[in-house]
Amino acid sequence: MNVNQQPHMASPYGQPQPGYQGYPQPGYGGDNVPSGYPAQYAPYNGPGSAYQQGPPQGYSPYASFPSKTLTTNLVSDLSSSSPLDLGMRGPPTSGAPPVSGAQNYSQFGQGETQNGPPPMVAPPQRPPVSQPYTPAAVNLPGPQPTYGQQYGAPPVSMQQMTNQMASMQVGSTAPSPAGPGYAPQSFPQAPPVSQPPFSTAQVQPGPTQSYGRPLPSTQPSFPRPPLPTSQPSAFPAGPPPTSTPSQLPGVIQPQPPVSQPPPYHSGPPPTSTGFPPRPPFHGMQGLPMTSQGPPMASQGPPMASQGPPMASQGPPMGSQGPPMAQANHILPTQPGMPPGPINTSLSGPPPQPGMQGYPAQQNGAFGQVRGPQPGYTGPYPGQQNYGAPSTAPAPAPAAPKRLDPDSIPSPIQVIEDDKANKGSEPFTTGVRGQAPPLVTTKFQVKDQGNASPRYIRCTSYNMPCNSDMAKQSQVPLAAVIKPLAPLPPDETPPYLVDHGESGPIRCNRCKAYMCPYMQFIEGGRRFQCGFCSCVTEVPPHYFQHLDHTGKRVDCYDRPELSMGSYEFMTTVDYCKNNKFPQPPAFIFLIDVSYNAVKNGMVGIVCQELKTLLDYLPRENPDVESNIRVGFVTYNKVLHFYNVKASLAQPQMMVVSDVADMFVPLLDGFLVNVSESRVVIESLLDQIPEMFADTRETETVFGPVIQAGLEALKAADCAGKLFVFHSSLPIAEAPGKLKNREDKKLVGTDKEKSLFQPQVSFYNTLAKECVAQGCCVDLFLFPNQYVDVATLGVVPTSTGGSIYKYTYFQAPSDQERFLNDLRRDVQKQMGFDAVMRVRTSTGIRVTDFFGSFFMSNTTDVELAGLDCDKTVTVEFKHDDKLSEETGALMQCAVLYTSCSGQRRLRIHNMAVNCCSQLADLYRNCETDTIINYFAKYAYRSILSSPTKNVRDSLMNQCAQILACYRKNCASPSSAGQLILPECMKLLPVYLNCVLKSDVLQPGADVSLDDRAYLRQLVSTMDVAESHVFFYPRLLPLQKLDVESMTLPMAVRDSEERLSRGGVYLLENGLNIFLWVGVSAQQELLQNIFGTPAFSQIDSNMTSLPALDNPFSKSLREIIESVRAQRSRYMKLMVVKQEDKLELIFKHFLVEDKNNNGGASYVDFLCHMHKEIRQLLS
Repeated sequence: MNVNQQPHMASPYGQPQPGYQGYPQPGYGGDNVPSGYPAQYAPYNGPGSAYQQGPPQGYSPYASFPSKTLTTNLVSDLSSSSPLDLGMRGPPTSGAPPVSGAQNYSQFGQGETQNGPPPMVAPPQRPPVSQPYTPAAVNLPGPQPTYGQQYGAPPVSMQQMTNQMASMQVGSTAPSPAGPGYAPQSFPQAPPVSQPPFSTAQVQPGPTQSYGRPLPSTQPSFPRPPLPTSQPSAFPAGPPPTSTPSQLPGVIQPQPPVSQPPPYHSGPPPTSTGFPPRPPFHGMQGLPMTSQGPPMASQGPPMASQGPPMASQGPPMGSQGPPMAQANHILPTQPGMPPGPINTSLSGPPPQPGMQGYPAQQNGAFGQVRGPQPGYTGPYPGQQNYGAPSTAPAPAPAAPKRLDPDSIPSPIQVIEDDKANKGSEPFTTGVRGQAPPLVTTKFQVKDQGNASPRYIRCTSYNMPCNSDMAKQSQVPLAAVIKPLAPLPPDETPPYLVDHGESGPIRCNRCKAYMCPYMQFIEGGRRFQCGFCSCVTEVPPHYFQHLDHTGKRVDCYDRPELSMGSYEFMTTVDYCKNNKFPQPPAFIFLIDVSYNAVKNGMVGIVCQELKTLLDYLPRENPDVESNIRVGFVTYNKVLHFYNVKASLAQPQMMVVSDVADMFVPLLDGFLVNVSESRVVIESLLDQIPEMFADTRETETVFGPVIQAGLEALKAADCAGKLFVFHSSLPIAEAPGKLKNREDKKLVGTDKEKSLFQPQVSFYNTLAKECVAQGCCVDLFLFPNQYVDVATLGVVPTSTGGSIYKYTYFQAPSDQERFLNDLRRDVQKQMGFDAVMRVRTSTGIRVTDFFGSFFMSNTTDVELAGLDCDKTVTVEFKHDDKLSEETGALMQCAVLYTSCSGQRRLRIHNMAVNCCSQLADLYRNCETDTIINYFAKYAYRSILSSPTKNVRDSLMNQCAQILACYRKNCASPSSAGQLILPECMKLLPVYLNCVLKSDVLQPGADVSLDDRAYLRQLVSTMDVAESHVFFYPRLLPLQKLDVESMTLPMAVRDSEERLSRGGVYLLENGLNIFLWVGVSAQQELLQNIFGTPAFSQIDSNMTSLPALDNPFSKSLREIIESVRAQRSRYMKLMVVKQEDKLELIFKHFLVEDKNNNGGASYVDFLCHMHKEIRQLLS
């Protein structure tokens, strides 16, 4: 299909894309297989069917043990065919030395082989490149060196290399049909080894045989020889006993010597992603599983994170529900094999050179090769039609193995476990250093001395004691602070403390405010600061006696002595020019050029403001708002309006000298809404009529902000400008811009210039706005390039927001725009704010991320601070910390409330300190780390090429995981990937950041969209960044209308979608409703009011209100999902195989994308390779 044949339609960020079909695929498409190599595999056709839904009854996944086992089979290590072991475990308790009892055994005894050549002690000879290479298993009976021992491997051709990468399979250890922990065959018990429990998963090489050789299709399955009794079992099908490791023996495969360039870089030059091209996967085919050692004595049900190899029974994919992300499935017994546990820890050594190979197997389990599925196009161009049913009776090719996505860490599983473990009890903040529930868990907070996680989330709740440890681990030490975060109705907002004319009590030296970390001494007459240890006199009016524990007797009566968050009323000393502030003002500045009038924006804004002005923010809902309002319209010139209450009609004053902006009237511009209501309504009725026939297409922008700023200066108050703007400001005026959109610069070293402002005018203007407390919110309605990178400078420097409605059309976009505008006008905010973060001795704040301005190194200045904005701060060591005292931080925000009061909001946070790396890795929060990484990367593209930014992120992630592997994990084969329990989702989430539109854009993503998203992410809190990078995907066909609970989400991958299902995907900016072609008629009738798939209107932006329980529940779900997000999400209906489906698939982030972004499976293998390179 031609790239440019598509009509315009709304894009993921509201912008139609020129073409959806033909993205260039630098990454791994089948098209990119270098010529000269046989393209061996048909396209990947999705998983097999027949999942067991959910875990066994009565079994709570991971309730009883800290880590999970993934038993996997794959030839994965991208540079050599060595075993990869994707297992996770919690770190051992700090300081516990590794026990020497843990040894890696070969799976087979001396002299006994499994379907393969005799064991070799010496490394195999290097065959010439042209000869097919079959690595042999090296059976080492004793303990094996963890790293460092290199084996020579022959160079592997690029095609063989990519084929090996594709030959990955991760199976699951499933219990036998007889029940978990029971094997019909009598195996001897394994001797328990005393070692802390952890689990790993083996990734073993599959057969790397000569490619292109036909395989006999009638080969019988192999018998399963019993294991020698002298070997410990490798069957981790349940929680291991506390004294036994469930470590799996690994076959050490030959690795390239250090001096030899790894074959990973042979063949074509690496593509922009740093990954070699790889052929598409073809199901999950692999050789028959080998026999299994005895089950462990205490073996329980299978581990929750183990996924099944896809089962071969069950209906074809079209009629089946989606696989659940939860993975406790029973594996069907293979025909011709005795029943019993199936071992997936070893695929057996590769075939001998004389053997023709293994029988090709059915989709996911065993049997015949699967043909292409409906909904997938045929094989990639240039490839033979291997996936389709063959016309000639040619023998099937060797089936590649593939890493089973069910056996690698699942975000959904982690989210569900956290809900089960932490969602029922309130989270009390009194315990120092405890990690809160995840942002995806609904929980109640009880403030007992530390700030709620709704206000502050840390990347780690255990700080390293010294900088060397921090450098070694590379874990970023940061906090994401949301000072005015809204709280749910069942939580108490911060108490307001008024100390009268003396003001808040502070430390004499560091100026920290009174908080629970201050220690009262000398009978209560003095206090010692927890931040700097300075001793300060207690003022007489604040004195109180101490009890027998050294606490003040009024401790629990005073919020500042017992709570983590509270507010102080301030004195006049905390105000500008030593006088109390005036109430703030809102000024609405409306573009009335031709585009803005024609698309209906002007009429919609004027109509909405008539009612919206009754809902201006106020402290007390019963009292009317103190905020005054003013109105300006503009195109090439500005029109100010006098709406004084005494006038019969509003008066318009035109300022055409835009080079020297001034406000032509003082009295009557900013007015009280209730006093001037009649005049204001008359004005809002007249504006659309006045400009209905305008022919003026050019606009100005700089003078518009200057006008609002001058008006606030004249009124001597802080405030907010709402600017509604439609086009690039090309009219002659200060801040005039030119179109500099140049797609040729994307991917080059000059790309960073596109994210920097064109002119310095707006930086200077932003500084003036911050000094006055003038916050700017910008609503954009562009039909083409408007240079968001430059227009956004003032909003992002003043704590404002940008809203973008590309190709705005009133019928479909009005609802989204009006909801955004209503929320933006009504939300609680502070004006003219200054924020400072103080820390205890040993660490200091070194960096800040967000929408603000800084004129010095410590004070974050925000002209406006609303309840959605976050400021992210990074800490560095400047001294040693002690484990006894921990580390403290205090965030103080001085602001003017919407009623004109000057207040201080204080948030305190204490975290633990540790001298053991294992403790650091035990108390990290991955979602917050990803939030920090995204902000760091999105800021870095202002100064570095995007490729360098992506590489440095990948490198830091690899260093974090390699440090854990080296210092915290028990010794094990280098082929095992071992991830810390609380960071096991770091690779999947980091991959989502790396392939986001900002860092790795597709051909259809505009520069404005990228600049918009870059600025948007900079102020996101952890909950928003989580769903933005890893969207929520809900299977609506599983919705239970009685219980009104949401169905459990599924993973973001196309293979999780069932053609018979309907799914809702949300990412904080969009909601998609994906409808499968085979969805049941009753389901369609209930949702859309039509039973026919073909009659569903994909242009609808709201669902019909039908009189049935399902329709009512679904609409309530959509409303509740929208209510959780700070921006209103427009609904898009996506029919399977429709042109819009490409936009939808862009959000299935576990899959490979069209911009060259890696799939989760590929990225995990790539990270493993990077970690091994660091360790060697």
